Amino acid sequence: MLSEKEILHAFSSDRDMMTILQIIYDLKLKDSWLCAGSVRNFIWNILSDKPGFDTETDVDVIFFDPDVSYEETLNIENRLKREFPHYHWEVKNQVYMHLHSPNTHPYTSSQDAMSKYPERCTAVGLRLLENGQLELFAPYGLDDIFHFYVQPTPHFLEDISRRQLYNKRIQKKEWQKKWSKLQIEFL
Repeated sequence: MLSEKEILHAFSSDRDMMTILQIIYDLKLKDSWLCAGSVRNFIWNILSDKPGFDTETDVDVIFFDPDVSYEETLNIENRLKREFPHYHWEVKNQVYMHLHSPNTHPYTSSQDAMSKYPERCTAVGLRLLENGQLELFAPYGLDDIFHFYVQPTPHFLEDISRRQLYNKRIQKKEWQKKWSKLQIEFL
């Protein structure tokens, strides 16, 4: 199993990941992160002896800014798609994303939002800091990712509607076709 330091080295050694992180940094969005499948899939790929960056994976960019409207967020995403079309950009202002999770209060930050993602292994973010270092955020640690284990976050466990959403999401994703080592906890 790799250490967090080795994982950060793998990210910093990958040209595509560093390009993406620099693009996100240059946007100067408040509380911005590369997160979810972009980070998780990279680690799963490394652990599966595959190239880390996968061009089929969405580039999940999040930020938290009450002053940026939903429409402005779409404009940012569309601009990235035009300027960097070889990446599959998904840009979400976490101010609005609680509306997509049943019975969820508004998030207070990007980290708060990530901690309430459906799966613990998906609750992970990475960003480039001003000093050129990488910052990794994983509120549930990296063990689930390292052990190819998929289970819901406490937020999704505590509500029947969110549990149902978790199960539907897991079935739709079909991650086991790509990573056969995965163990998935259904509710």
